[in-house]
Amino acid sequence: MSAELPRTRLRWQRSRLGEPKAITATAHKLARIIYNLMRYGLAYVQQEEAVYAEQVHARLEKQLHHRAKELGYEVVKLEPPVTKAETPTTATPA
Repeated sequence: MSAELPRTRLRWQRSRLGEPKAITATAHKLARIIYNLMRYGLAYVQQEEAVYAEQVHARLEKQLHHRAKELGYEVVKLEPPVTKAETPTTATPA
C-alpha cells in the first residue's frame, strides 16, 4: 500500500466528516487492512478505477430500484438503440 493512500483518504474524509471523525475512520480502515494482512495473509490490492466505477454504478442502480419500489414506482432500464452498424449480418448459403 502506498503511503499516499491514507493521506489522500484522510483529506477526502476530513472535508466530509470533520477532522476528528476522519482521523478515526482512517485509523479504522488501516486497522482492517492490517488485520486482514496478518490474519489471512491477504495483501491490500487497490481496485482499478474501471472496476470500482462499475461497482458504484451497480450499487446506485440497486439503490434506485429499492427507493422507487418504496415509493410505489417501477424502474425499467432502457436498452440503447441498435444502430445499423451493430446489427448482425446473416450469411447467405452458397
